[in-house]
Amino acid sequence: MHILITGANRGIGKEISNRYRADGHTVTGTARDGSETVTLDVTDPAQHRAMAEQMLGKPVDLLICNAGVYLDKGQGPDGYPAEMWAQTFAANVTGVFLTVQALMPNLELAKGARIAIISSQMASHTRAPGGSYIYRASKAAALNLGRNLSSDLKSKGIAVGIYHPGWVRTDMGGAEGDISVDEAAEGLIARFAELDMASTGCFKTWDGRDHAY
Repeated sequence: MHILITGANRGIGKEISNRYRADGHTVTGTARDGSETVTLDVTDPAQHRAMAEQMLGKPVDLLICNAGVYLDKGQGPDGYPAEMWAQTFAANVTGVFLTVQALMPNLELAKGARIAIISSQMASHTRAPGGSYIYRASKAAALNLGRNLSSDLKSKGIAVGIYHPGWVRTDMGGAEGDISVDEAAEGLIARFAELDMASTGCFKTWDGRDHAY
């Protein structure tokens, strides 16, 4: 199986990549700092075009859209500048779409390809405790994008799942997180393996529970 994962140079992305490689799968990782197989800033259309050229003719069985940012953590009522909104949506929403768009030929080459979009429970309207307005809105948009992609890609036989990775102890999640990177990666890999056309459009937690939209 050939897996391509964005944001593979740290945190959950790195652990997932390592586990798939250890299991004998071919993994193409991307990172904006050039430390992975493909250099990709998901906000840069030119780099997406370069990736598409680099991946020409290579089937991708599983695309994991993991790259993302959380820039507004700790912002106060007078914070949340417009540029922060633009940067966050460019990475967390537009970046997901551009990745899927660039790799669609590769997904179509694979039989029964799957797309996994890492969103967050913070995307759900059922969890609205306030704060983190930009991150929450961007992850809600990523959830909406995944749901709509799942409808449009049914005819191509490509399943799309959206996932909450848990509150993970990473640089993004912070030291107070509920679970370790190992737990999150193990759970997510199990969820990706379950994804099929019968479950396309699902929004699930890392440990297999259906999450409210």
